[in-house]
Amino acid sequence: MTPPTSADGVEQFRFTRSVTALLTSRYGRWACGWDWSIHNGGPVAAWCCDGHSVGEAEPTAARVVASLLEWRDWLEDMAERFERLAPLPGADAEERSWHLERAATRLVTTVVDRTHAEAGWHGLCVTTLTWFLSSTGLGPEEAKKAVDAAIGGRFKSWAEPAPILIDEVGEDLAVRLTGRGFYRER
Repeated sequence: MTPPTSADGVEQFRFTRSVTALLTSRYGRWACGWDWSIHNGGPVAAWCCDGHSVGEAEPTAARVVASLLEWRDWLEDMAERFERLAPLPGADAEERSWHLERAATRLVTTVVDRTHAEAGWHGLCVTTLTWFLSSTGLGPEEAKKAVDAAIGGRFKSWAEPAPILIDEVGEDLAVRLTGRGFYRER
């Protein structure tokens, strides 16, 4: 299935799309991010890009497997974090705000650490926060809208955000969704 070593970028891209189709047909939609490399704003270090990762059959296959496993580890880690960080059922607005702000700051920090704040890392940040909010019962469109408004273009490629900016984004998200801050309003 691997293209020849001399394959051009188009053939390498087709190969990667074919692998994605194969993996998703075999394992499900979760496999779609297997090639979302750190160099392209994702959490996967085993895959660089088509041009650097597609080559001879055996090493390429090993990189695909390692990348798929790394992506799966990322998803499982996020699912565990989402569960731990979610507001408790029946939480009042202040408690919910506290949980949402804490979750946002921790998840953004995790994304920054994993992606090394390289090209487009903020895309994974938006995706992760949207997934988190969706896991708490917010509709995906509403979650994405809230995340986009809270981040508001403040995160940039190749720039690690200052801790105070991460805190501000977390607070903005929490207040936007609950109408309240937590202890700071007292």
